[in-house]
Amino acid sequence: MSVATLDTLRVTRRRRSVRSVTVTTILALLVAALFVLTMMVGSFRLTAAQVIVSVLHLEPNPGIDFVVRGLRLPTAGAGLAVGLALGASGTVFQQLLRNPLASPDFVGVTSGASLAAVGGIVFLQAAGLAVCAYALGGALIAALLMYVLAWRDGVSGYRFILIGIGVAAFFDGLIGYVLSRARLTEARQAMHWLTGSVGQASESELRILLYALPVLLPVAVLLQRHLRALELGDDTARALGTRTELSRAALLGTAVLLVALAVAVAGPIVFVALVAGPVANRLLGPATGGIAAAALTGAALLLTADLVAVHLMPSPLPTGVVTGAVGAPYLLWLLATTNRRGAGG
Repeated sequence: MSVATLDTLRVTRRRRSVRSVTVTTILALLVAALFVLTMMVGSFRLTAAQVIVSVLHLEPNPGIDFVVRGLRLPTAGAGLAVGLALGASGTVFQQLLRNPLASPDFVGVTSGASLAAVGGIVFLQAAGLAVCAYALGGALIAALLMYVLAWRDGVSGYRFILIGIGVAAFFDGLIGYVLSRARLTEARQAMHWLTGSVGQASESELRILLYALPVLLPVAVLLQRHLRALELGDDTARALGTRTELSRAALLGTAVLLVALAVAVAGPIVFVALVAGPVANRLLGPATGGIAAAALTGAALLLTADLVAVHLMPSPLPTGVVTGAVGAPYLLWLLATTNRRGAGG
C-alpha cells in the first residue's frame, strides 16, 4: 500500500471522527435543551434558569422545587431514559440483522413484553412495578424464543427477522384474545398501557431503567467494534478475530435488555427504535453507525413527541399516539425505498 493511499485513509478516518464527535455533541446539546424545555412548559411556566437551579439543588425554593422535581422531572427523565434505550437498541438490531426494518417493534420483543404485561393486568390485576416486571420478563422470554428458533449452526439475520415477525403476529393475536376476556376497567387500563406514554412510569419503575442505562449503554458502545465487524459478514468477522456467535449474542442481549426495560417503564412506544438509527446515520454521513448518536436521536425524538402530545394537542395524548402518527408514514416510505433498492433481504 502506497504512502499516498495511507495518507488518504488517515485523512478520511480523521474526517469521519470529527464528523461523529461534532454530530454527537450537537445531539447531546439538543437533548439537554429539550430535557429542560419539558420542565419549563405547562400551566405554571418556568424559566430555564429556574429549572436548572431546581434540578441541581443549587437554591431551595419549595414552590418551584415541587413543580420541577415533584411533577415534571419524572416525566422528563422517563422521556430521556426511554428514548436513549430505544434509540440504542433499535440501531443495534438494524445493524446486526443488516435490515433497516429490523426494529424491536416488528421482531417480537415488544409484542412479548406487551402480552406479558396485558396478561398480568387482566388475569392477575397487576399494577405498578408488577406490570413492569411482567413486561421485562415477557420481552426476555420472547427474545430467547426467537433466538432458539432462529438458530441453525448460527443465527442468520434474515431468518431471525422472519421468525420475529411470525412470533410478533402470534403474540398480537394472543393480546387480542386476552383483551376480549377482560372486564371494562381492566381493558381500559391495558389499552392505555399498550398505547405507550412516558408519563405513566412511577418513580420505582423509572429508577430501574436509570440504574441500568449507565451499564448497558457503555456496553453497547464498547461492543460497536464487534458490530462493525459482523456487518461485513461472518467469514470476514472471523478473519478479523471476532468470535461471531458470542459477539452476536452479547449485542442481542444488550439490545433486548435496553428495549425490554424501556417498554417496561413506558409501554410499547412505537417507531422510535425504527426511526432513530436511520436519522442518526443521515446526520453522521460517512461516520454512519454510531450507537451513541442513535441513542441521543431517540431521546430527542421522544422528548419532542411528548412535548407535542401534551402541550400542542387540543387535549393531552399518550406519547405513543404521536410517535405512531409520525412513524407510520416513515415506515411506508422506508418500505417503498427499500423495495426499490432491492435491499432488506
